[in-house]
Amino acid sequence: MDQDKGVLLCVDDEVIVLAVLKEILLCEFGNKYVIETAESASEGLEVISDLLKDGYKIMLILSDWLMPGMKGDEFLIKAHELTSNTVNILLSGQVEESVVRHIDTEAGLHYCLPKPWDRKELLEAISSGLEVFNSRQA
Repeated sequence: MDQDKGVLLCVDDEVIVLAVLKEILLCEFGNKYVIETAESASEGLEVISDLLKDGYKIMLILSDWLMPGMKGDEFLIKAHELTSNTVNILLSGQVEESVVRHIDTEAGLHYCLPKPWDRKELLEAISSGLEVFNSRQA
């Protein structure tokens, strides 16, 4: 992997969702970014730790909310503790407004998208998230 490229991390317990997200990201951005996936929040935290140890910048995390073991809000808050400049996007078919506010307060939630998502809205959220990340680096 190219350490000069930023990383986009997708975390969801549904393999098909990860495959679709990865395909969308590859179609939109090609090889501009490293695209990583994780099938659980705990795996996502391991991936983040490994990437940071290897010197990668994690630009954006797309995370499901309802996952077994650890829900997306807890995951994004823990991820934020590891990499506070990373932009967080939550994907969920069922999330309460109080959870969204909690993530925003504790981990700076950039966007919350419903499942199933609208492709255009997803790409707009990702693109604006990448702009936010880049402005934080300036």
